[in-house]
Amino acid sequence: MFEKGGKFEKLHYLFEANETFLFSPASTTKNKGVQIKDAIDLKRMMMTVVIAMIPCLIFGIFNVGYQHNIATGGATTFLSLDNFLFGARWVLPIVLASYVAGGLIEVVFAIIRKHPINEGFLVTGMLIPLIVPPTIPLWQVALATVFGVMVGKEIFGGTGMNVLNVAMTARAFLYFAYPSQISGAVWTQLADATPVDGYTGATALSIAYDTSTAGSGSVVSALGDFFSLNNMFMGFIPGSIGETSTLMALLGALILVLTGVGSWKIIVSVFGGAFIMGAIFNAVGLNGFMDLPAHYHLVMGGLAFGAVFMATDPVSAAQTETGKWIYGLLIGMFTVLIRVVNPAYPEGIMLAVLFMNVFAPLIDYYVVQANKKRRLARATV
Repeated sequence: MFEKGGKFEKLHYLFEANETFLFSPASTTKNKGVQIKDAIDLKRMMMTVVIAMIPCLIFGIFNVGYQHNIATGGATTFLSLDNFLFGARWVLPIVLASYVAGGLIEVVFAIIRKHPINEGFLVTGMLIPLIVPPTIPLWQVALATVFGVMVGKEIFGGTGMNVLNVAMTARAFLYFAYPSQISGAVWTQLADATPVDGYTGATALSIAYDTSTAGSGSVVSALGDFFSLNNMFMGFIPGSIGETSTLMALLGALILVLTGVGSWKIIVSVFGGAFIMGAIFNAVGLNGFMDLPAHYHLVMGGLAFGAVFMATDPVSAAQTETGKWIYGLLIGMFTVLIRVVNPAYPEGIMLAVLFMNVFAPLIDYYVVQANKKRRLARATV
């Protein structure tokens, strides 16, 4: 009924998406010739990335409840059922809104263009909820997802053709369209609870920037024990749902690297670039933010999450091996540069990734040209 000439032939690709999502395709290659047989395909690749994000998601659910209790003077045990249930109440609807909105757009474009529904949105639908605060309105999540999928991917031709990282495009839309909902004191508004005295809900990056602009002393001292290096590495701090824990992001990186899905060169070079730029600012030392030890930048904000899950996007990242080093290095350096120098935006990973997405093809072009020149110079004609 869904094949050509059937009653529901217009819904063929919707039916096929359902079929291939639940079952392995029964079709085999008929023509003779050399075959490359591999267990990996787009679906398995995307599911591997989703699995790698699960540690960040689970940790984020616990952390939402944990930060709420800290803000309101409740229990402070991190791994508690109360924290998990409270966090799930706020996080899971965001995940659902993202998948429903993006899934509908994918279906519409598949039917209009008459092409199969790709599994690429399995990753994007999870990435978007992990890079937003738990208090964000669901309609904004849906709107940003629609914008990200349409503008970031579909107008370029769909999965595998996008120039920009889709999830980062969605977050950029939220940041510029609804800045008050995407940043600020994101934890105190949950369940209309009143925060305890002295609790601000500020993030480490906003404290660092405010301290440096006020000229009120050391940024490390201003961060205090709550934003200690250990707390920021573990992730027991306010922030977007899945970005706070560097440890969970590194666990996801391990999964991606061991399965060959993510490039370790990009991940390492992003961290390396951030450290190098932090060290350069340490040497300059014009204000408190520049004096912040370079290794602090590696655990602050969404650098780790962006390095692991955004910069390694196999479509929008550099493709050449040398280009991956250059691409990642520049993302790390631009992240810290934007954090420290740009007065309007204390975090930099989003803008850095989107900026380098645009330049990735240019990097690859010059890497290939340089390689051709070296080979021609060695050639004897």
